[in-house]
Amino acid sequence: MSDSKYPPISDYALLSDCHSGALVSKDGSIDWCAFHRFEARPVFARLLDWGKGGFFRIAPSDDYEVTRRYLPNTNVVETRFQTADGVVTLTDCLVVRVEEGHPDHRLIRRVRCEEGEVSVKAKFEPRFDYGLIEPRVEIIDDGLAIVYGGPDALVLQTELPIGTAETSACAAARTLKQGDDALIALTWQLPQELEQERERLPRERILGELEGTIGYWEAWTERCGYEGPYRDEVVRSALVLKGLTNSPTGAIVAAATTSLPEEVGGERNWDYRYSWLRDSALTLNALFALGYSEEAHGYMTWLKRTTAGSAKALQIMYGAGGERFLPEVELGHLEGYRGSRPVRIGNAAAAQFQLDVFGELLDAAWLYRQNDGEFDDIFWDFLSRVGGAVLERWEEPDRGIWEIRGEPRHFVFSKVMAWVALDRLLRLAEADGRPGDLEGWKRGRDRIRELVEREGVDAKTNAFLQSFGDGGKLDASNLMLPIVGFVDFDDPRAKATAELIESELSVDGFVCRYVTDGTDGLAGEEGAFIICSFWLVECLARSGEPDRARELFERLISFCNDVGLLAEEIDPKSGELLGNFPQAFSHLGLIQAACALDMPHKTMTPTKEAGP
Repeated sequence: MSDSKYPPISDYALLSDCHSGALVSKDGSIDWCAFHRFEARPVFARLLDWGKGGFFRIAPSDDYEVTRRYLPNTNVVETRFQTADGVVTLTDCLVVRVEEGHPDHRLIRRVRCEEGEVSVKAKFEPRFDYGLIEPRVEIIDDGLAIVYGGPDALVLQTELPIGTAETSACAAARTLKQGDDALIALTWQLPQELEQERERLPRERILGELEGTIGYWEAWTERCGYEGPYRDEVVRSALVLKGLTNSPTGAIVAAATTSLPEEVGGERNWDYRYSWLRDSALTLNALFALGYSEEAHGYMTWLKRTTAGSAKALQIMYGAGGERFLPEVELGHLEGYRGSRPVRIGNAAAAQFQLDVFGELLDAAWLYRQNDGEFDDIFWDFLSRVGGAVLERWEEPDRGIWEIRGEPRHFVFSKVMAWVALDRLLRLAEADGRPGDLEGWKRGRDRIRELVEREGVDAKTNAFLQSFGDGGKLDASNLMLPIVGFVDFDDPRAKATAELIESELSVDGFVCRYVTDGTDGLAGEEGAFIICSFWLVECLARSGEPDRARELFERLISFCNDVGLLAEEIDPKSGELLGNFPQAFSHLGLIQAACALDMPHKTMTPTKEAGP
């Protein structure tokens, strides 16, 4: 398969109904769409196999030039096609519903002729279950079709007349004159519900749902409390976070996709349609900083509900509904984006031991408490038992924040996050007069600090190491050490770490996570990790180097795509976006870095250790 058939990852824009997501390309093609849950089996997945995955494209019949945008302050995409004969716009949204109960899940596409006269064509080729099922497309009336086969079903209603139909696809076309428009609604159904859905939706209802969705996003954006110089970028990042939210549960998934590669043609392809605890403190910090307390409370409620049970069994990630069983499966029938195999669903990292996760949960709890959140005795008991798990396990090696598939090691960042866990427990206990093993937590915290400062700092460079005894290797996660309050931003070790990472682990300021020398258990390379670059911005901004910080920040945001979205990584040589898309982690980093630039002395990070 020629690489040219796959658009760059940056060619896509996210649609969301706060349940699930879809990606639409600059060519007006929905190449990824999973209805009702982000991790549901997609009905279009051409992003992972151009021939088998399925798609839904609407575009002019003749050659065109294209520009696009999100309608201001929304997650609704407008694509403008300029042809020799005129201009048409295509407006795409997943309908957001705020009412309770079981919602319809609907994609609305509106094509409108703005100038001249333009022939428009559509190709509808659904493929269920990651391309395994070629469902039956049955035309039941003029401009009305049902699609079934397997566990999913669709109802297609179109004002572009269906001209040709195959067993598992159909095409439509219409010439539009200035002022004409055509509405297309695609509704996801359970197969057993199809008999109830054979009547055409009134045009006014479809238009109302489109306008209602635009209004929902506009009203939501008005609540954003950030008024700094990077408001456009921060608002777009906030819309990404909201777009990656599962509204019924409050969970925020890491990305809308699976298996988009960290190296084109390589094996570093993972399923990111789950919610990671490593994102939790950053998520709460961003939501509270922007004034989205309702979303922050919803996320914390999900976190409390989902992590309940054995503290020792705390996982690094969960499904959006709180699922813990996330087995990793390789889909051998798919060729992968531009030949990047394997395509994976599920994520085996869910079963890894990662010591840092205890600190990320407790840091999130502390941030929540700082913003007037309250905990009942049951959750406090669970957090206390998390502290006991830290005391029991902090001396063990783990696989670290980057989820290496090689041998476990004593990662410095993991040990520091164990310190964070005990430090935040002490703070919570003192703030609310809670009972607990205060002396044990303090002794454990002090022992961790002593070990990290003895074994985790390189004697030659005075910089923090990736892991104990690793001969001076660097790791960008150590940029987080001052951010979580283990050291001050102007601590000589923190500054030495940032300087070495900038000089030895970066390309033009774009920071890589670590040197990919095979010790992580994987072959190949990866791009620069976007959030790590934003961590460097924050370290520079808060350590008294605002000009360098701002220069790097503005260089980073210049690599957002044309509608302001970021993937997980940037190829520092080509500038190409890599990895799953759009990535919550990257946009969290953008928000945090922008706030650091705007208010370098205002941070949620504790400046002194808790306890006597």
